[in-house]
Amino acid sequence: MSVKVDFDLTSLGHKMDVSENAFGFLRESHDVLDNPELANQRIEEDGYLYIPGFFGREEILEARASVAAIFAKQGVLDPQYPEIDAIHNKASFLHGFSPDLVQNLPAIRKIVFGPQLLDFYRQIFNHEVLHFSFIWFRTPTRGRGTPPHCDLVYMGRGTPKLLTCWIPYGDVPLEVGGLMVLEKSHLKSEVIKNYLELDVDSYCENIPSQVQKVAKDGRMLRDGWLTKNPVSLRAKLGGRWLTAEYRAGDLITFPMNMIHASLDNQTDRIRMSSDTRYQRSDEPADNRWIGENPVGHSKAGKLGRVC
Repeated sequence: MSVKVDFDLTSLGHKMDVSENAFGFLRESHDVLDNPELANQRIEEDGYLYIPGFFGREEILEARASVAAIFAKQGVLDPQYPEIDAIHNKASFLHGFSPDLVQNLPAIRKIVFGPQLLDFYRQIFNHEVLHFSFIWFRTPTRGRGTPPHCDLVYMGRGTPKLLTCWIPYGDVPLEVGGLMVLEKSHLKSEVIKNYLELDVDSYCENIPSQVQKVAKDGRMLRDGWLTKNPVSLRAKLGGRWLTAEYRAGDLITFPMNMIHASLDNQTDRIRMSSDTRYQRSDEPADNRWIGENPVGHSKAGKLGRVC
């Protein structure tokens, strides 16, 4: 069945094909809770677990309110609307990536590092869990979404057996631009093998221009995107783009080689979401993202190689 909407869905400005062979909704996996064997089987089969209502709705909205209160004090929100609606004040600039806002925010930390979520991953890994210290927090408002990519190119220096957890802090109807995954793309790693071997923080020590760039500003030499055209990517790789009308309390988790992106936000509502990473505690971890002050993509995280 094709998705019925009375407006064009877009991603990166490209009109999405919403026919039944190109676009659809995520499979729900309530049945994997307390059944780790089924959970792992489902991850292998689908490449993700989508669990609506995993968290209590009020807990998530409390976290949303704590972020909205900060935005309100900063003048980021339109005062004509309730804070909790998080309507962007167009006169104020808002970056779509706001990790500094939440690294030490208790209401967010108790969700992403709390016992409920850690127990969930302990069951999946059948082992004690290590989580990355860094919290990726997204706050896009009206504009283009995130291009298709795999997380491995950003955090591949430890075990590849990492799982990403994406959590929306509030309801995310299609027009607000939620996360989408490319169906069965985790089974097509050989097709994008060269891309998956990238490390966005590596540079060539024998290429002076790259050495100079790293020395100058420490920024990534490449953005890590697989493409900026999700429509043509789907046509090439097959499968459907899958998403959901997310609600506060939902989560989706997936491995490092799952291709994902987001729809464009066609509203002035700030879409709040976090993505965090979890792995077995006895496997090597990417040292860019752990510790009290993770170095991340800074100069300290760069890795020189002879190319």
